[in-house]
Amino acid sequence: MRNLLTDSFELSKVDQAPANVDIELGLQGGMSSSAQPGFEGFFEQVREIEKLLETLTKLLKDLQNSNEESKIVTKASAMKEIKKRMEKDVNEVTKTARLAKSKVEKLNKDNAANREKPGFGKGSGVDRSRTTTTVSLTKRLRERISEFQTLREAIQKEYRDVVERRVFTVTGERADEETIDRLIETGDSEQIFQRAIQEQGRGRVLDTLQEIQERHDAVKEIEQKLLELQQIFLDMSVLVEAQGEILDNIESQVSGAAEHIQTGTNLLQKARFLQKNTRKWTCIGIVILLIIILIVVLSLKPWSK
Repeated sequence: MRNLLTDSFELSKVDQAPANVDIELGLQGGMSSSAQPGFEGFFEQVREIEKLLETLTKLLKDLQNSNEESKIVTKASAMKEIKKRMEKDVNEVTKTARLAKSKVEKLNKDNAANREKPGFGKGSGVDRSRTTTTVSLTKRLRERISEFQTLREAIQKEYRDVVERRVFTVTGERADEETIDRLIETGDSEQIFQRAIQEQGRGRVLDTLQEIQERHDAVKEIEQKLLELQQIFLDMSVLVEAQGEILDNIESQVSGAAEHIQTGTNLLQKARFLQKNTRKWTCIGIVILLIIILIVVLSLKPWSK
């Protein structure tokens, strides 16, 4: 599907959206949407969704920073603090994403209801503005959620790398993939470090065991919460697809209307040209007729009788 964020349509002067309407960011110039026919309450909803998207962006940045910080800590207590912070942020992400999804879906339903009002039907300037704005917000929410999925995958990969390094640091040996997979799955590292515990003493290895366990719990919790966003991502993808079809239909209608207008303009110009030519030849015919009458009169010389 084409990039729906950048699609634009040629609007005739008669059918343009109301002035001061910015289809991406809402009302500009301090005008209230209540003053815009067909946009009652619309841009208030848009601004609410914009704020939620900003919140998601901030939470994404916070989680990325916490993840970077977790790569360098080696103490269980430090990892526990990072884990608590990340779990709190992930819970907020889930709540915010669900709220944004519900508001986008409501906006889409309101658009459908608005099309039933006289003058705001499908293909009208108001409908195009509302639909394009809603598509933009839907795609932005989907893209933001996609970034959280990318972060989840990065956390999984980096967790594996950290575990491999911890095992090597404590045991002096590189564990095989099966051992690492089991450790990542269960978080039970004591069996793997049994030899190191016997050689170095439990106290020296204990903090590493606890740190790996804290890291395991954090990754599993974050993975589970971020996976919940996958359904929202799929729902937004379906909504974008449906909205894209609406925009395609609107564009087709606008293109057809533009063609009809152009055809009408051409016919009008042709009619004017024919009318002008008709007047011209009528005048010429009258002049010729007058000349003929004059010649006949002069040849008969009625005054000489």
